Amino acid sequence: MNNNDRINLIHRISQLEGLTDRERSALLGLLRADKAYGLVWEDKPEKVEDKMQEELPVLKEVKERALISKDKDAPNHILIEGDNLEALTTLAYTHAGKIDVIYIDPPYNTGNKDFVYNDSFVDREDTYRHSKWLSFMSRRLRIAKQLLSDKGVIFISIDDNEQAQLKLLCDEVFGEDNFVSNVIWQHSIQPKGYLGTFSVHHNYTLIYKKTDSFILGNMERTEEDNKAYKNPDNDPKGKWRSGDVRNALYRPNLIFDIETPSGKIIHAPEKGWRWSKETIKNKIRTGEIIFNKDETNIIRKIYLNSVEGRCPETIWFGKDIGTTREANSELKEIFDGKSPFDTPKPSKLLKRIMQIGGHKNSTILDFFAGSGTTLHATMQLNAEDGGHRQCILVTNNENGICENVTYERNKRVIQGYTTPKGEQVAGLTDNSLRYYKTAFVPREPNNRNKRDLVAAATDLLCIKNDVYREQPSFGGRRLKPAAARYFDDGRTQMLIIYNELTVDAFVRVIAGMEAGGRIKVYVFSNNRYAYADNFESVADKVEVCALPAAIYDAYQKVLKPRKRNGNAPAADTPFVEETTTEAEQGTFHFMEEGGEA
Repeated sequence: MNNNDRINLIHRISQLEGLTDRERSALLGLLRADKAYGLVWEDKPEKVEDKMQEELPVLKEVKERALISKDKDAPNHILIEGDNLEALTTLAYTHAGKIDVIYIDPPYNTGNKDFVYNDSFVDREDTYRHSKWLSFMSRRLRIAKQLLSDKGVIFISIDDNEQAQLKLLCDEVFGEDNFVSNVIWQHSIQPKGYLGTFSVHHNYTLIYKKTDSFILGNMERTEEDNKAYKNPDNDPKGKWRSGDVRNALYRPNLIFDIETPSGKIIHAPEKGWRWSKETIKNKIRTGEIIFNKDETNIIRKIYLNSVEGRCPETIWFGKDIGTTREANSELKEIFDGKSPFDTPKPSKLLKRIMQIGGHKNSTILDFFAGSGTTLHATMQLNAEDGGHRQCILVTNNENGICENVTYERNKRVIQGYTTPKGEQVAGLTDNSLRYYKTAFVPREPNNRNKRDLVAAATDLLCIKNDVYREQPSFGGRRLKPAAARYFDDGRTQMLIIYNELTVDAFVRVIAGMEAGGRIKVYVFSNNRYAYADNFESVADKVEVCALPAAIYDAYQKVLKPRKRNGNAPAADTPFVEETTTEAEQGTFHFMEEGGEA
């Protein structure tokens, strides 16, 4: 269809009677789409997405499952029970741009009851099998991209069933230029299958960065790696191996002839040299670049003492990376000789990913948490290298997996356990784990729902600011929890004001407090006004944010607009000014010193 035909058809559809606004919008959207290249599939709606048309997800802590370390500086890890689309939506508020490493092991869509879509297994004969999977993954990956920091990276395990489609989808979501690698992991060694077929021993791990700010980490060197380094000429700088001086990319300004010490000429390679003429002369002078006996070849010395680690390779196998058999053995060690999960990943695999993808203070997310290997590996790696990585896990509780496998595994790892052979394994006690469930508040942004959202968002704010230690008093005044709550762990101070009429009272108290770092103040506001004027006299002591506007704004970036009467989109954040009732005005107040509010 040429452009004129498309324009005429758009005009006809705009005038066509009998279509709802939603139907007309969908048709026009299809016509206006001008996708010349890329992955195309039929989007299949999800029940969970429809649910969030009317309700907004929040997180509610299950306090009795919290495992709190005696070490006040221990990293706080988070386990969220719920649909991962709901959980990712909440993280769009708490962790946008904060995640350093994402690892996921999504369903592979094999057709063997491994992928559930809208409460039904997708089998191999389903006509929309690939479309359902792509719809499912696309929604989650687009939020995942928003969660990644500029230096962040995502690793995705997959097999041949969807590897090709996933690569194209990730090219679209993250950008083709942000593709890092497609690593092959040899997950098994034992032969399997039947004669006449291939014995499959590998999966893939697709890797995409958020931006060019991502820095790929090195792997640790081993004695095997160092065997290539010798010192045949007794170089005082120590062992070395030969390296290339040619350029991998065409650089016309680096194409020149090199003169050897005896006056011979070595002509430039097709793409030029790695360095400028002056730099190469200097390296010849210092002995870093030498020549063979007849001076026909240039040799660059790469010294062992100058090498930091080794670059990661695209094929992972062996004892340093683990296999699925080892992963099952790990679970059996923890779960009294039984493996409660069919397809776990080995902790060595996850440690490799964290080492090359992040740093010692990374925030790590796994929203297909399964047996919880990612958290287990995080805690192990912290113990090994003194890191302070924090991990967020998300999984549903289908067949009790979240409670009985993901949580129970890491609870035992933290507290310690006994192996089937009777060996005691010490707990990784320098870790705290908090357990949350997704909950909901109505999405319609009227005054009552806004207040309910702010009241329900306390756990979100604790997660967002990584502060959980609640204090009963603020500035020497006891608080009434219905009016405000205050959190202070010695590093971060956070005050949540649920009733805006108490703002001035809090300002007076803050004015009399000694400055000890800025207090993060969240105050309910029916619009976007954060009461900056009221806090002006203590502006150097506070950071003020209006709620629920900030939450609505974050959610709007990842949720579809609400529908009014099933058709036209409705505004999520009208923020119409509403007067506060007299009953609300008289509800909250401070009492005198030592009194109770």
